[in-house]
This record gives sequence, C-alpha cells and structure tokens, in this order.
Amino acid sequence: MTAKTPAPKRALMSLAIAAMLLGAAPAVVLADTPPPSFETLAEKLLPAVVNISTTTTIDMSSRNMPQIPDMPQLPPGSPFEDFFREFYDQFRNRQPQQRGDNKISALGSGFVIDAANGYIVTNNHVIKDADEIRIILQNDVSLDATLVGVDDKTDLAVLKVDPKVTPLVDVKWGDSDKARVGSWVLAIGNPFGLGGSVTAGIVSARQRDINAGPYDDFIQTDASINRGNSGGPMFNMQGEVIGVNTAIFSPSGGSVGIGFAVPSNLAQNVVEQLIKYGKTRRGWLGVRIQDVTDDIAESLGLGKAQGAMVSSVMEKSPAADAGLQTGDIILRFNGHDIAHMRQLPRLVAATEVGKDAAVTVWRKGKKLELKVKLGQLEQAEESGLINSKPDAKSVPAAKPLQVSAVGLGLVPLTDALREQYGVGDSTNGVLVAEVKSDSPAAARGIAVGDVIIEVDQKEVVTPEAAKAQFEAAVKAGKGSVLVFISRRDDRRFVALKLDKAK
Repeated sequence: MTAKTPAPKRALMSLAIAAMLLGAAPAVVLADTPPPSFETLAEKLLPAVVNISTTTTIDMSSRNMPQIPDMPQLPPGSPFEDFFREFYDQFRNRQPQQRGDNKISALGSGFVIDAANGYIVTNNHVIKDADEIRIILQNDVSLDATLVGVDDKTDLAVLKVDPKVTPLVDVKWGDSDKARVGSWVLAIGNPFGLGGSVTAGIVSARQRDINAGPYDDFIQTDASINRGNSGGPMFNMQGEVIGVNTAIFSPSGGSVGIGFAVPSNLAQNVVEQLIKYGKTRRGWLGVRIQDVTDDIAESLGLGKAQGAMVSSVMEKSPAADAGLQTGDIILRFNGHDIAHMRQLPRLVAATEVGKDAAVTVWRKGKKLELKVKLGQLEQAEESGLINSKPDAKSVPAAKPLQVSAVGLGLVPLTDALREQYGVGDSTNGVLVAEVKSDSPAAARGIAVGDVIIEVDQKEVVTPEAAKAQFEAAVKAGKGSVLVFISRRDDRRFVALKLDKAK
C-alpha cells in the first residue's frame, strides 16, 4: 500500500518543482518558531540585578532653582484657567523629588559582577555627584555602597558593598561580538522605580554611534528600556551579560523601542580597570585620524576605502617614536583589521599600556609593518599633549590667487595671518582666503583660514606652487587630487574633485 503525501507537503513540492522547471531556485520555507520561554532564565537572573537609590545635596537658594511667575488671577470660568493650571501642574511634576529642604533622590539599576567581593556595575550618570548610594536587592535588603571608580567616556561606574552582610548572587560577562542582529535579549532593571522588571526583545542593530562619547559602539535593542533601567544588564539567552543598558531614544521620555547598551566586550575591560586601579588606563597611540573615503583611496592607489588615515602625529607620542607618518593609512592594529576609522580608537584604548602592538600601514603604495609601544591616554591628557583649538572665522585682507579648478583663493602665510588664525610655527603652507560657494572645495568642507600644506602629496609654500600642482593634476587627467590641510593645527587629508571645465 502506497503512503500518501499530506496535502500541505504536496503543495510545497509542487511549487518547488514548478520553480525548477522555470529555471529558478526553490524558495526556502522557514517554519514559524514561537519565542523562547523566559521564566526559568528570569528567575535565575533577577537576584543578581539591583536597584540603586542615590541622594544628592543641592543648593536650594532661589538663584539656583528654576523660577516661574505665580499663576495669574483669572475670572471664574475663563477659558485660560484650565490651560494655566495644566501648565503649572506639569512644571511642578518635572521638579526633582526632594527629601527635606536640600536633598534630591534618583533611581537606577545595576548588577552584581563579583559576589565574593561585592562589586556592582552601573552607569556613571546614575551615581554622578551622589552623596549617598544605597543598593536594594531583590529580597528588599538595603546595603550602603561605596564608589570604586567611574569612567565618563563610556558612562560606566563600579560600586562596592560589604558581601558579608548578606549572600549575593552574581552574573558573568558574555561575548557581545557573538550577538547578532535578531538575537533574543533580556533586559532587567528598575524602570520608574518599580523594582525588578523583566523585558524581552531582540538586537535591533550593532555598532551604533550616538555621539555619546569617543568609544561609541552601542548595541541597539527593542526590549523596553525606560528611565530607571540605566545601568541594568542586557542578557543573552545563556544568561550572560552582553551589554549595560545606558540610553534610550525617546521623544516622549518613555520607551519607543529604541534602547542602547554598552557592549560587554567594551564594558568588561573598563570595569576590570576600575576595580584594579580605581580609574581607567587606556592605551594611547598619539595620532589624529580621519575616515578613508573612496576618493582618498583612489588617490593613494589603495583599491578600496578602508582603514584609518593619519592626519597628524603628536610630538613625543608612541606613534612618533614608532615612525608613523602623516598620510599613513592604518590597515591593521594588533591583529585586527581596521575596516572603518572609529574601530581604531576602541582597539587602541583596550590594549594594555606599555605593550608592543603590531601596526600595518599603507604608505606611498606599499604596506609597511611597524611596532609601537603604547603609552597611557590619561597621562597624555594630564600632561597637555592632547588638546584641540576652535576654528577660525575671519577673512584675510590680502588679495588671493584664484585656483578655479577647485574654487579656492590662496594667499601666502604671513606672521600676521598665523596670529590671526592660530597657525603654529611648525605649520607651513598657503592660507585659504576664499572658497567659492558652489566649488569642489566647498563641497568638501574647506574653509577660510585653513592652511594647505600639501597638494598631491607634494609640499607647497606659495600660492603659485599650490596652483601649479592643481593644474598639473588636471593636465594629467586626474579626477581628484589629495590635499593635506591644517585647521588650527588639527590636520587632515581631503580629496578634492577637479573641475576640468575651469
């Protein structure tokens, strides 16, 4: 007796056969799978997540408190009465919760990362400027906490409680690099002061840059994260911490399904340093870098846009000692390929201070291998080796030499112009006096006050020499030319398209 194929399977087989007969590959049919159950996982993890309560003393003098005039006296039944009452009620509701006459309280979340020693991780903004910090466990036990260390660059902080007072439960770090877009995640925290609340969602995106700091690499999730969730953990389905919930995007102030977490592979390194040293000890290379655009890659014969381009090398830096040069493109650092510029700062910062790191650079059409012994970022900052200056705005009076191919007017760099635009004695070149509004230079952000140091990787010290280099590039049939500029001693490379019609 011949077994019959069920009707649904016969339909799928018929579709596949028809597709093959038409020369197309059969479609992949994915079975619908229900979301996993979170009960057991949540029950296991909740005891390790804590609520954080802080108290801060504030100056209650009238000059430091927001003031609004008294509510106006309106005739009974006035149509404006409800409007003004609603406005004043909303204003009062936005004021900090006050304790006594000069204290405010705030709430956040955290998680125990080392039960034996009582270490707890949270966000820096949760405990910033707090005079008192208390930890409330899931069983409502309240403990005094002391601050171990903070890092404002990643918005992380480590607290410590006495582990002898009550048994603690901790959780372990996971590998955030293994979290893929679409992976299930669990967030636990203290939203709006409600206590241990569990929400679930997926990883919505990776490597988000939200301009929160120099090492932005956030995991985005649609798991509900609200005020009070800050500092709480984001878990994978193995119960490992893969992120520290830090920020939300919300026009209304509540969850709209866009939350951000510091990835564990970044947070773990920071936390370990804070526990060991009480502060961070980041690696320091000593270069300013910029993105490698398609135009720059083409100008340098790189093939494709990749790596981080060195726009300047700081004096007395590890990079200077290792022989890195302005114009180098860093393709690989300490065993990691650099696909995009912003990968490099995170890799350097996470590398041990004093360690020799292998660096692969692209220089004048060839790959070079260098060794650099990393310094410490914090020491460089304290010593003043790292600084920045504002852009110049005024216009020089000298009559500029016009370079029509890129839309620039150039003048010699005099002592008076150096002082006017804050150009250091070590910078030589020609000053940009004019930028045509519809020119290739304007499209690339060249501004009045910029100093052009090189054109097509050749130094220029007069407007005539610079113009000759641009015209030579046009004559050679190049579509763009690489220009090295300095803006208040902040240097970068720009690939300018050439307007051959001019």
